[in-house]
Amino acid sequence: MRRFPFPTQRHLILTPLAAAACGLCVSLGAQAQVAGDEASTLPSVGVTAAAKRQAKASIAGLGDGPAWQQPVQAQTFSEEMLKDAQVTRLADLTKLDASVSDGYNTVGYIDTLTVRGFVLDNAYNYRREGLPISAETRIGLENKAAVEVFKGTSGIQAGVSSPGGLVNLLVKRPEGRVRSATFSVDNTGDAMSAVDLGDRFGERRQWGVRVNAAVERLNSHVDDSEGHRRLAALAVDHVFAPGQVLEAEMEHSFASQPSIPGFSMLGTNLPSANSINPSINLNNQPWTQPSQFRGTTATIRLKNDWGQSWRSTVTYGAQYLKSNDRAAFPSGCDAEGVYDRYCQDGSFDVYDFRSDDESRTTRAFLAQLEGSIETGRVKHDVGASFLRSVHFSDLHMASFNYPPVGVGNISGNFPDLPEDPSLQYPNTDRHERSSEITLRDTMQWGNWRAWMGVRHSQIRRQAIRADNSFVTPVLHKAVNTPWAALGYTVAPQTQAYVSWGEGIELMYAPRNTANAGAPLPLFKSRQTEIGLKGQVQGTRATHHWSVSAFRISKPEGATTPGDVYVMDGTSQHVGLEGAWQGRRGPWTWAGSAMLLDAQRKDSVYAANLAPTNVPERLIKLSTGYTFKTPASITLQGDLVHEGRRWVDVQNTTRIPSWTRMDLSLRTTQPWHGQTVTWKLAVQNLFDKRAWRETPNSFDHIYLLPMAERTITASAQIDF
Repeated sequence: MRRFPFPTQRHLILTPLAAAACGLCVSLGAQAQVAGDEASTLPSVGVTAAAKRQAKASIAGLGDGPAWQQPVQAQTFSEEMLKDAQVTRLADLTKLDASVSDGYNTVGYIDTLTVRGFVLDNAYNYRREGLPISAETRIGLENKAAVEVFKGTSGIQAGVSSPGGLVNLLVKRPEGRVRSATFSVDNTGDAMSAVDLGDRFGERRQWGVRVNAAVERLNSHVDDSEGHRRLAALAVDHVFAPGQVLEAEMEHSFASQPSIPGFSMLGTNLPSANSINPSINLNNQPWTQPSQFRGTTATIRLKNDWGQSWRSTVTYGAQYLKSNDRAAFPSGCDAEGVYDRYCQDGSFDVYDFRSDDESRTTRAFLAQLEGSIETGRVKHDVGASFLRSVHFSDLHMASFNYPPVGVGNISGNFPDLPEDPSLQYPNTDRHERSSEITLRDTMQWGNWRAWMGVRHSQIRRQAIRADNSFVTPVLHKAVNTPWAALGYTVAPQTQAYVSWGEGIELMYAPRNTANAGAPLPLFKSRQTEIGLKGQVQGTRATHHWSVSAFRISKPEGATTPGDVYVMDGTSQHVGLEGAWQGRRGPWTWAGSAMLLDAQRKDSVYAANLAPTNVPERLIKLSTGYTFKTPASITLQGDLVHEGRRWVDVQNTTRIPSWTRMDLSLRTTQPWHGQTVTWKLAVQNLFDKRAWRETPNSFDHIYLLPMAERTITASAQIDF
């Protein structure tokens, strides 16, 4: 493993031992505070079921107030909500919210999401328990209590991240007695089993434990795409005294499955999705190996309630990832001298791509303090935090060699090709360290509310190419990302707001450029948003709604005629969002829509046109009805509509809009003293054929087909 000549003096080195020592010192102080009160009894631990879908997220950092009072757009999807919607991986979130669409989501590979038209960076835009993690892996959801989606520029919440938003994963914690087992199977041969066990122990029930485990045989409608996956997770806690809790958890996951490449433009022609068999596997050679993703993640957290509305949280987390990225990779047409699409006759070049033993490590330490004070007639909810994080990757040399190993065809009928596993392609490693201080204040007087916050980030980074052809000097940058909002209660439980904020992201020159892997200068993205949010609560019905307009400006890069990647112009996304969710009697509804105008501006080396793979409109609707029968029966329908999106950077070709319908039926019944929930779900009910998305990956156009109709049956036994 290569060593980075990073200076270490006067910097906090994050190690598990140091974190444990910090946690032990604080916990001893907490125990000393309650010494002499050992006879006191801890309060009983109650479990309150959260709403399946909430229009707010803890990662926003705006406290526990109701959703209509928060001047941001966000969603929290509970475990129950995810199960009801058949969400089994992060890519499935695209059916739940109109702001979220695909980035590059295919069978056997990592999940990539787009929010408000910007692709979330898997290295920077994902959080777990509020701590930064890398999503350059397969993430299991069996031990997740909820998934949060925060929309917009997130400089105050994350410091470094691309401007689309954030995804935060909340793990399951001990909640009392939990005994649950789930089994599912679908018509492709995919089969999954999972257990969820938890309880509290001790004379005062001060100890808690939660165990989650899952195994799955992976399969899909695509030929020869069999694989397997497993997950094991443990969460424990100890309540020292009321309001003082030490929590620890860890999960380990592994997934192995061949990744499925996409189709592409055929010369200047867009092939019809109806003429393509979506079950064809273009990654099907005798030497094809599965992509593999292994990950271990753990956190330890100490929470203290100091009384008088003051509380603190100290969290340490570490993530260790290993992956093998492999494929018989179709790319370009050397015969016609074009390298961003396939040949006119449907043929393409095939490369032997192998990047084995990729290693990524992320460690983070977060200390938070928040509370309330009053100055005259103004109430302040204030907060401060310190985040220290490090990330380094070690990717080695890879196989991705020219000339290609042969030629294939989109029909799937082409001969076996020779392999070329020689390691000639240099990956680029990166080492990053940041220290971030955040201050925020929420002020309330009368019908007015104001929010102010700033994050100060000290960032150090360095890159080194695997063949040692370049080593960048250590780059150090200090940057501030402010955020502010103003809200006014225009009617009972209804607030109008306006907000403005900045963000930054760490960018590196992409592959296939002369300066591939080199760090690029830091530039700020900016967002302005105006919105109206409200809720109506009654004895028979509850409704939450919001409408907002936003404008996001993000610096962009482009390749010069000399193949050097430089910062060049901006992307500007202007959009209008609306969302509504409610319940009335046996009916539940949830709907959202977004209109988006995305354009490239002021570029010298790239076309000032609309970006690729960004739909012009999105509509997501869901409705459920519970029948009054002895055994509760719920019928749920989900409608997903996505508008046209550009295929090529020249904006000459667009894929048509498409609409998909999903349907599910679930019933819960007692059985021998247990409760069984049966589900039957059909995704793509009418077996729609369409190009689902058009990602431009590695400067190449890919077309990913919609999956064929899939029928899933499952049973959850609570015992």
